[in-house]
Amino acid sequence: MKGTEPDLVWKALSDGTRRALLDQLAEQPRTTGELCASFEDLCRTAVMKHLDVLVEAGLVLVRREGRQRWNHLNPVPIQRVCERWVNRHVSHLASAMSRLKDQVEARPSTGPNSAC
Repeated sequence: MKGTEPDLVWKALSDGTRRALLDQLAEQPRTTGELCASFEDLCRTAVMKHLDVLVEAGLVLVRREGRQRWNHLNPVPIQRVCERWVNRHVSHLASAMSRLKDQVEARPSTGPNSAC
């Protein structure tokens, strides 16, 4: 059974090798051969399996030129996940921290230099 897009994105981002692949593609599009060469500890098949997960999640777009397969980062699914999950929680946390700051600054000082 296929997961939903957010599930596939979270799964893809959960692996360090896949995040490293995305980091490389954020710099510039790369051929599959270039990506495989950058992971000396992994065989080509393992790198291709990681790329397949990234493609299924929509994070990597593939363009073929002759015998070469060019991999391009697609940041849109990450943006959607951020908008749906991350930003909502960050804004709530930022709001709570702002209220806490206001409360702390409104209290009279009880430090060693304050009057008793």
